[in-house]
Amino acid sequence: MTVKVGDRIPEATFTVMSEDGPKPVSTDDIFSGRKVALFAVPGAFTPTCHEQHMPGFLSHLEELSGKGVDLVACTAVNDVFVLDFWGKTTGAAGKVTMLADGSAMFAKKTGLEIDLTEHGLGVRSKRYAMLVDDGVIKVLNVEDSPPAHDKSSAETLCSAIGDSL
Repeated sequence: MTVKVGDRIPEATFTVMSEDGPKPVSTDDIFSGRKVALFAVPGAFTPTCHEQHMPGFLSHLEELSGKGVDLVACTAVNDVFVLDFWGKTTGAAGKVTMLADGSAMFAKKTGLEIDLTEHGLGVRSKRYAMLVDDGVIKVLNVEDSPPAHDKSSAETLCSAIGDSL
């Protein structure tokens, strides 16, 4: 079953890169007591993710903050080393929290996974953007296909936040 607006974020564990190396963090650690703009990409360094989706969120960080967002985070079904390097490569390091969902457990628990095995990518996350307020999904914009990024863009999320809060 796919999560929807009004649902609580399911319990899961991500991996983030810390100064001491890979570190597990729970969904409670990320979402409790704050507003989080979470966007998901099918894969770091893939064309749409790298050239359009991440840059859009980087260019809208101040606007998101101005709308009360405490944290901007990105998740992908990639290992923590890939996400860490992608964050450094895109300039997102220190600005966007990179949440590795290496085994697609979070994607599966939210019902937002997509099987791209026929394209050699295995199970990945659908592309989406959501606003989560203290663990509750307030806005959820999911793309119909991986290359699309209009529904899940930072600009669309900023507009939706303005309408929902």
